[in-house]
Amino acid sequence: MKKLKTVILIILIFSNIFITNNIYGDDFLEENNIEYNILEDVAAEPTKVPKLNSRSAIIYDRNSKVILYGKEENTKRAMASTTKIMTAIVVLEKANLSDVVEVSSKAAGTGGSRLGLKRGDKITVHNLLYGLMLCSGNDAAVALAEYVGGDISKFEDLMNQKAKELDLNNTSFKTPHGLDAPDHYTTAYELAKLADYALNIPEFLKIVGTKNYTININGNSKNLNNTNELLGNLNGVYGVKTGFTNGANRCLVTSTKRGDMDIICVVLGADTKKDRTQDSAKLIEYAFSNYQMIDLKKIVKDEFEKWKNNNFINVIKGSKEVIKYGFDDSKIGQYPVLKDEFKDIEVQISILKEVEAPVDLNKVVGEIRILIKEKELLKTEIVTIEMINKKGIYDYFKNFISGYNYYIQEAIKAE
Repeated sequence: MKKLKTVILIILIFSNIFITNNIYGDDFLEENNIEYNILEDVAAEPTKVPKLNSRSAIIYDRNSKVILYGKEENTKRAMASTTKIMTAIVVLEKANLSDVVEVSSKAAGTGGSRLGLKRGDKITVHNLLYGLMLCSGNDAAVALAEYVGGDISKFEDLMNQKAKELDLNNTSFKTPHGLDAPDHYTTAYELAKLADYALNIPEFLKIVGTKNYTININGNSKNLNNTNELLGNLNGVYGVKTGFTNGANRCLVTSTKRGDMDIICVVLGADTKKDRTQDSAKLIEYAFSNYQMIDLKKIVKDEFEKWKNNNFINVIKGSKEVIKYGFDDSKIGQYPVLKDEFKDIEVQISILKEVEAPVDLNKVVGEIRILIKEKELLKTEIVTIEMINKKGIYDYFKNFISGYNYYIQEAIKAE
């Protein structure tokens, strides 16, 4: 009997060490011990359009903001703990990272994936963010929401205000953690846009790209492990967030950069963790195998300069007869195109033949369209880069004198 008690005590001690000091969050609730090759069946056929198990999916290019692949990308769906991307954004924009938070009983009692907080625990906002994003702590989400918003309801208002600011019109937040709730949804497309915005925040980028991290609660250290199964296992992956609830199924938002191509892939509603991992890997490999980034700005500039040498805009009744013009290059930059369609890029340029003075600066006088196989990639405006006033009495007199001098010179030549 004494030996049995000793064995039980040893088991409890080791259980406490491994459960309380190593947190796995979302995936701890799933089939976390499944062993499989995350690139199974992916590496063999990376150029084929992927067939996915996930209900919704998207490949979103961060440079051009265009969709490279979509499956039900505008359908509203529950998003589980990918919700925490917005939670982190609001916290990072509203709170001081060094502030110390005292955990409430409500936060400590939150179910699902947990950081392991207890009522009265003291922990910094910075450490709570790691608990939020690495191990997907729902208790950390509530603690942050209460600290930043005052209460959950007010924090949800902040989340929805930010969604409105980012033009996420098919997104609605009801919780800071993503546990299933009525009217809590987004789309794959809008979740990609949200992640794109978040990744421009340096601290967010740093947190979601961290594989392991040690935090402090009440001065005691705790090790956290990132639930993102692709981070550190697939070339170029540097974030972002996993998710799982019974209502949302398995979800994953992944950011990947290779060379000058930077994409976000989202899968929502996968049946299993294996499906969400394989689907995400398929999307990533498809994008990098089939697309290449091109410098559209250089292509357009070269074409425009050649074209401009033989095309002029005459000014009627102006102090100058011809006006200078250029194009708005703010909308043009690096752009992804299918590798076998690079040769099909076409630049179409059109301008007005004449304008009447006065002519203002930045007056739209034409447009440039970039197409591939008659499909428009984008277009930009051609604008005036100088002002021209209406011709006055002095201008008419000046033209008269010039014309008169020319007539005299020609007459002298004739003699």
